[in-house]
Amino acid sequence: MSLLPKALENAIEALGQLPGVGPRSAERYAYYLLKNDSYKTNKLIDAFSTLHKGVKLCPVTFVLIDNNCEVSPLYTNPGRDKSVIAVVSDPFDVIAIEKTGLFKGTYHVLGGLISPIDGVTPDDLKISELVSRIKSDGVKELILAMNASVEGETTSLYLQQQLEDQKVIISRLARGLSVGVDLEYADHISLGRALTGRQKM
Repeated sequence: MSLLPKALENAIEALGQLPGVGPRSAERYAYYLLKNDSYKTNKLIDAFSTLHKGVKLCPVTFVLIDNNCEVSPLYTNPGRDKSVIAVVSDPFDVIAIEKTGLFKGTYHVLGGLISPIDGVTPDDLKISELVSRIKSDGVKELILAMNASVEGETTSLYLQQQLEDQKVIISRLARGLSVGVDLEYADHISLGRALTGRQKM
């Protein structure tokens, strides 16, 4: 027999499904929402209820965009250089690079990194779409902006091998990033230096 009301139990269980939220944290979050005004809870409910309907992937760059947009503004902006593409694994990596204010090219989100142990193969990534963009956009340089991890290195090497016959410069972020640090958690100065000091592969 549970000592908690069923509604509170359900809230704790739901919050506990979020990554990085353990049982104790889930309990604290649920109790916080319960003891505060229902406005905060309703605001969360409204935000989450429209999440899937309000967000989609750009069909060209695969960054996250509003559902009423056709293509990412980062791609259609005339001030952006379509001949330079930063290839990243995750949509939030785009935000990290944009915060440096130094990159004026466009992006291509692979949707993950090659990781056999997690069952992620090259076929699961947006690689064929990237090859198509190289041709259609007259791309001159690809910046492989992958995490400094085993999976990031594996994906970078795979892309380099697959694009050997393409007439495109392939560079990578300089090693101003610490090994094991995800792009979205890197500080802006280190990421900016890594971007400007990228190296040809």
